[in-house]
Amino acid sequence: MTDLARSIPILASLNLAETAQFYTTILKFQVVGLYDDYLIVRRDEIEIHYTLCDDTNLPLMTACYIRGGQVPALFDEFKQVAFTSGKISDFSTRPWNM
Repeated sequence: MTDLARSIPILASLNLAETAQFYTTILKFQVVGLYDDYLIVRRDEIEIHYTLCDDTNLPLMTACYIRGGQVPALFDEFKQVAFTSGKISDFSTRPWNM
């Protein structure tokens, strides 16, 4: 089968315009959908959705794993351009093999 099932995370955003700007200008994603309360960004095979929320704790309690052979290069790129504040974990294989 060539059209395998995929999982796409839906994360919370306090400001969709700021989220879209960060993803497009810093992480080089493309916005493929921006609606009143919903945002879709994509880069290659990575697609992440965001829903607007007003709970400031919710975005802090969510995360997204990205798997694949491209991950080490993406990590290096993202670490250099976007995460100078140290808010990204070190790259390593976790006990659960991620």
